[in-house]
Amino acid sequence: MGTGWFEERAGLVGTVAVVTGGAGGLGAAVTRDLAANGVRVAVIDTDGEAVGKLSGPDLIAHHGDAREPDALGALFEAVDRRWGRLDTLVNVVGGTFRAPFTDTTPKGWDAILRTNLTHVLHACSLAVPRMRAGGRGGSIVNLTTVEAHRAAPGFAVYAAAKSAVEHFARTLAVELAPERIRVNNVAPDLTPTPNMRKFGVRHDPEGIRVAIPMGRVGEPADVSNCVVFLASGLSAYVTGTTLHPDGGTHASSGWFNWPETGWDNHAPAQLLGRLGSGTE
Repeated sequence: MGTGWFEERAGLVGTVAVVTGGAGGLGAAVTRDLAANGVRVAVIDTDGEAVGKLSGPDLIAHHGDAREPDALGALFEAVDRRWGRLDTLVNVVGGTFRAPFTDTTPKGWDAILRTNLTHVLHACSLAVPRMRAGGRGGSIVNLTTVEAHRAAPGFAVYAAAKSAVEHFARTLAVELAPERIRVNNVAPDLTPTPNMRKFGVRHDPEGIRVAIPMGRVGEPADVSNCVVFLASGLSAYVTGTTLHPDGGTHASSGWFNWPETGWDNHAPAQLLGRLGSGTE
């Protein structure tokens, strides 16, 4: 049986990818789906248990913190020794906490910037020379968030950091385009992961139907599908852009699908009346 249409155009078999934060949650889905398409993957993650569960003949798994330059550098050096090439970088690491901006401190700002922005800069600075040396081009994919594109009350510094990644990617994409090194982003909205569920994060189905046009939360595969596309030759002419696997929340931008009344950009009067009277 010959090579299929997707395999032929994707050109992923035998390529090499580095995935930061690639052992758990969304990162695990990215690692798994890249490997399923013949990619040799190198992962760094702070979750030692999740790293320990990774296995495969074409896998490098480091228990470490991508925010630490030495740990990140060691992963790239391991890739050099093992495979001697790099085709794809996927930056998954991120995180935040919720608080009004005036309740946060410089120490908290620094932590959020380190977690969401500066490690992306470092990873790209390590990846680009290696992609250049290969002469085959390459693909850099950053996981951001819908909050990089809209107001995010309680997450001001996080949203700012993710917006910075978005614009950094656009600018870097233009700088590297002549060398066929592409830089893109994937910006999901609510995509529950096992860790979120472990900590008791639950979402009311009716509230989801109101807020997300497609009426469901995201799944890790919704995100990893986008990453596989951007890593592959199917997106060879795509750079400096963002994919939004968010069920339409970025497009709706404040429009909600209210029960009984349908789409509106403000709460319907009858709902406010019920809330005011204390009835459900």
